[in-house]
Amino acid sequence: MPVHRGPVLLDANSVIEAHRVGAWDALAARYRIVMVQKCIDETQTGSQRREPEQTIDYELLLAALHERHPDDLVAIMGIQLIPGGSLLDEGETSLWAHALKRTDDWLICGPDAASMRFGFDRRKRDRLVSLGGLLADIGHRPARPLYRNYEKAWLDALIHNLVMGLL
Repeated sequence: MPVHRGPVLLDANSVIEAHRVGAWDALAARYRIVMVQKCIDETQTGSQRREPEQTIDYELLLAALHERHPDDLVAIMGIQLIPGGSLLDEGETSLWAHALKRTDDWLICGPDAASMRFGFDRRKRDRLVSLGGLLADIGHRPARPLYRNYEKAWLDALIHNLVMGLL
């Protein structure tokens, strides 16, 4: 698959996992990474319980972003009123609130089934992408294996189950 040239919206967990497996530099060098402030903030919480490779330098993270957006509280409240919106965590809610306002060729990457289902239910199936899929598209093999819910096979299986009405 050709490398996506448009914006890639990342949630905090995807950034943390990219750091854990040593893939952040490759990811940030090849994609136009977009984050909302809540997801940026979430990369900094819990750092005292993380392995050193999962520690994310705030300034370096900001420097790697193509776009950084404030949290839109009105849009977030709107997402929470949509079926499935209340199942999202705060970062995912803010990220989807931002994503659904965009008119360009964006993708959204996250490891959470509720978030991917929310996108599927909004008819955004073609915009859902896994961290593993992004890395495969640029030919990057992480130093450590990705956790299962970051792999392309996990997202493919989830989408298959949603299409079949099994979830």
